[in-house]
Amino acid sequence: MEKEAVIPTRSARKYLSEDFKVESWNALEPILNELLERNIGNAEELENWIADLSEVEAVLSEETAWRYIRMNIDTTNKEYESAFNFMVTEIDPKAAPFSDKFNRKLLDSPFLKDLDLDKYRIFLRALEMQIKLYREESIPLFTSLQQLQQKYGAITGSMSVEHNGKTLTLQMANSLLKETDRELRKAIYEKVNAARLSKKDELNQLFTELIALRDKIAKQADYKNYRDYKLDALGRFDYSAEDCFTFHKAIQAECVPLVNKVDEERKSLLGVDALKPYDGDVDPTGKAGLKPFSSEKELIEKSIEAFRRIRPYYGECLETMDAMGHLDLESRLGKAPGGFNYPLYEIGVPFIFMNSVGSVRDLITMVHEGGHAVHSFLSKDLEITAFKNLPSEVAELASMSMELLSIDQWDVFFDNEDDLRRAKKEHLAKIIAVLPWTATIDAFQHWLYENPTHSEKERSDNWLRISSELGSNVVDWTGYEDARAYQWQKQLHLFEVPFYYIEYAIAQLGAIAVWRNYRQNPEKALDQYEAALKMGYTATIGEIYAAAGIEFSFTQDYVRELMQFVWDEYSTL
Repeated sequence: MEKEAVIPTRSARKYLSEDFKVESWNALEPILNELLERNIGNAEELENWIADLSEVEAVLSEETAWRYIRMNIDTTNKEYESAFNFMVTEIDPKAAPFSDKFNRKLLDSPFLKDLDLDKYRIFLRALEMQIKLYREESIPLFTSLQQLQQKYGAITGSMSVEHNGKTLTLQMANSLLKETDRELRKAIYEKVNAARLSKKDELNQLFTELIALRDKIAKQADYKNYRDYKLDALGRFDYSAEDCFTFHKAIQAECVPLVNKVDEERKSLLGVDALKPYDGDVDPTGKAGLKPFSSEKELIEKSIEAFRRIRPYYGECLETMDAMGHLDLESRLGKAPGGFNYPLYEIGVPFIFMNSVGSVRDLITMVHEGGHAVHSFLSKDLEITAFKNLPSEVAELASMSMELLSIDQWDVFFDNEDDLRRAKKEHLAKIIAVLPWTATIDAFQHWLYENPTHSEKERSDNWLRISSELGSNVVDWTGYEDARAYQWQKQLHLFEVPFYYIEYAIAQLGAIAVWRNYRQNPEKALDQYEAALKMGYTATIGEIYAAAGIEFSFTQDYVRELMQFVWDEYSTL
């Protein structure tokens, strides 16, 4: 008999009452005031105060998380939208001044020096940065910003196309770009493109408003531009904007030529005179698109089995999430686009949201988000919430490594050996392409916020310049110039989480190194991988990467070394 999933219960609260819920500011305010006014007489009391504050942060975070998740599951439900907006407009703005005062209370405490400062060093440097950035007059701006950012999901979530008498989400329609009928692909691409372009002016206007608001926030905090402000806000302590520029150049030199090789091979196998943007997902040998699963249930079951094969514990993590209803995977009309793993700090079991339509890309998304989930499980018992609040360079290392660690278990999804080979080769081709695409988005953001008053034409012109430098020179965009000029609008991160993107390239490089270690010594590589994940954010990124047995490096030599490993693996398939 199969072992039933263990359903965890949250740990008993030590400070808040067990029945406390974030239902009103009047209920929360006395708690925050008690923390603020509490007399602290020694190091032990200071540490207890940190633990109590951490408990409140976990409860607030989890409440916001559930409201965000529900709103994304059904963007048409006004109650869900209103519930999330309550947190954004009523709770967050009033709690923000307390956060700053808590930071100052801790850092000004005479007993801080008596704590284990090595244990808290990463936490404390973040608090110092938060104090530097905090401006009470910016609180209303952040409220406006959160509300404005929500509009992107509503606009894009409403997009659909008609095909064969059916209304399809863009995710459903894009799955047809794997069909071998080129005329069908062309028609679908043009329908999707038309749907996107019908909203281009609306999205452009939204983006202009977002840039202006973000720039205002940065100026209020005495920063030259929002880029410099945001890199500090993201806690980029361990690398700089200049390191990003170095990385862009290394990717352009070492990865773009490989992208061109892959595209030339695709063009030759397809036997076409010009490789068009709708030719990128179809199998170049003329085989039908791969269908690794046919339902949400099948995706869940097969993912659990693949994870269990790597290490049983990884499969148990997904089983627990499934049993708790923490998986919502299928694409539906009215559901927000994209996918995410949302950590739930109090219960310790995260939630995976995605829009699956049965494609290989969905399989990748599932194992990717599953990697995040395993990370949440491995770090859930860290002492305070701040230790679990991961920088993206570390979070994405967990998820992208899982994509590659799981690749040899994909026979769970594919009975046919040739299908399995195709899936692996397709994924490695995507990895080769993801570094240049990530560098493109990052470089574009640097330009945007260095030049916040740019016109829409300058925006498009510079997007085309940057994407030409870092993109394939094989794909022919003739006839689809508008699609290329507005291609950036499909990148959710630009609208909702600015500058959260280069981390994907950093983590992808790290994941390749983890995979290379796994090829050489599987058990040792997994032990190192888990050791790094269990650290949460209690060490520098470099130290966490070292624990994983890999380097934290941006050099061209390192990029070349790892991309050669990927190319060798790709070439054997």
